[in-house]
Amino acid sequence: MKHDFHPTILREYDVRGVVGETLAAADARAVGRSFGTALVRDGGKRVAVGYDGRLSSPEMEAAVVEGLASCGLEVIRVGLGPTPMTYFAVKHLKTDGGLMVTGSHNPSHYNGFKMATSKGPFYGDAIKALGARAASADFVSGKGKVSEHSVFDAYVDRLFRDYDGEHPLDVAWDAGNGAAGPAMAALTKRLPGRHAMIHQTIDGRFPNHHPDPTVEANLVQLKEVVAKEKSVAGIAFDGDGDRIGAVDGKGRVLWGDQMMMLLARDVLRDKPGATIIADVKASQALFDEVARLGGKPLMWRTGHSLIKAKMAETGSPLAGEMSGHLFFADRYYGYDDALYAAVRLINVIARSGKSLAELRDELPQMINTPELRFPCSEDRKFQVVDELKARLKAEKANVDDIDGVRVNTSDGWWLLRASNTQDVLVARCESSSADGLQRLKDTLASQLRKSGIEPPQHSQH
Repeated sequence: MKHDFHPTILREYDVRGVVGETLAAADARAVGRSFGTALVRDGGKRVAVGYDGRLSSPEMEAAVVEGLASCGLEVIRVGLGPTPMTYFAVKHLKTDGGLMVTGSHNPSHYNGFKMATSKGPFYGDAIKALGARAASADFVSGKGKVSEHSVFDAYVDRLFRDYDGEHPLDVAWDAGNGAAGPAMAALTKRLPGRHAMIHQTIDGRFPNHHPDPTVEANLVQLKEVVAKEKSVAGIAFDGDGDRIGAVDGKGRVLWGDQMMMLLARDVLRDKPGATIIADVKASQALFDEVARLGGKPLMWRTGHSLIKAKMAETGSPLAGEMSGHLFFADRYYGYDDALYAAVRLINVIARSGKSLAELRDELPQMINTPELRFPCSEDRKFQVVDELKARLKAEKANVDDIDGVRVNTSDGWWLLRASNTQDVLVARCESSSADGLQRLKDTLASQLRKSGIEPPQHSQH
C-alpha cells in the first residue's frame, strides 16, 4: 500500500517531525518498509532497532518494527537507550543495519528516525529515496521475525574499556532526562572518583530543562552542581546521547572545538600525522592547533552523516562539530557517541594532572560569537547564501565555500550557512581582538541587509 510522507519530515540526515501533525505511526510503518526494502535489496537480512525516552517512542518503535519485519528481515529490538547504543548494536550483533527512533534534541512533541547500514551512515539521497519508494509502494515483502536482545551491559562494558585515566576525578553529570541517563549511571559506577549526577531518570517530557547542551541556558543546573561539589568538570548530554556539552570547574562552557583541541592532543600522540576533521563553524584556533601538533587539519561540511562519510574516506581517527557531535575512529567505531567522548575527555584531564579549567586556560584564547541562528524560510535560506557567494566572489574576497560561505580577512573570519535541519541561517564570527570582531560582525550584517535579511542581535563568548 502506497504512503505519502509530509514533505517536511524527510531531512538531510534523518526523518523528523511533530507527532500528531506531520508524523504518525503510519509514517513509522512506512519508514520501516522503505528502509527495510533498501536493506534487503542490498543483501541485508538483519536489523537492530532502538528507541529513546520520548512518550511517543514506544508506539513509533512498534510500528517501525512491523514495517521492517514485513520486508522479511530479522528485526532485533535492543530497547530503550541512547542513539549510539543502537549504532553499537549494529557492530556488536553484526547486523546489516540499524534504526533508532528518536527526536534527538528537539522538543518533546517531536520524534523521528536515524538510520545506518553496516557500511556507514544513511543520509541525503538515500533518505529522499524513502519518500519515492513509499509513494509508489515499491516495497519487498517477506515473513520476517522479531526478537529482543539487550546490548546495554555490553555497551557500558565497551565504553569503560577505553578508560585509562591516571587518577580519580570528581565529575558532575547531567543527562537532561534523555535516553543516555541509565548508561551514564552504569558507567559512572565503574569510573573511579566521585560522580554527582542530575536528571539521569528518563522522562520524555524533559521537565528540568531542554536536552540540548549547546545552549548555555540548559547548562545552568550542571554549573550549580559543579560549584557545589567542587567538581573538576561537568558533562552534559542531549536527548539521545550523541552530542556532548562540558563545563569547567569555574563554570565556563567548553564548546565543541575547544574539546576537540584537547582530544586531538590525545589522538595525535598515538597517531602522529593523522587527519583531524572539524566542521566549518569551528575556530581557526582548532585547525592551527592540529597543525601545530603535527596533524593534518581538514575543514568539512556541517552534518554528522557528512562528517562520518569523510572520516571513512580519509581514515581520520577523530572528527567533531561545534554542535557537540564528536566522532572517534581511534579505538572506536567512527560514529558520534557522547558517552564515549566523555570517557576520552576524562582520560585527557586525568592524565594531564591539571583541572579542566587549567587546560582550558592553556588553549588559544579567541574572541568569537556563539552560533547565531535566525529565521529564514526553507525556500529562501539557500538563495541568500548563493547571493552572498556571488557578491563576495565579485569582490575578490577570500572565500571558502565548502558549506555556505566562510570569509577570511585580516581580522579573522565570518561564516554564513543555511541549516540543513531547520528554517534558519547560521552565522559565526571570530577574531583575535574585540575591534576585529566588531568589524567582522558589521561586514556580515551589511551583506545580510543587501539580501533583505535583518541581522540577529550578537553576543560573544
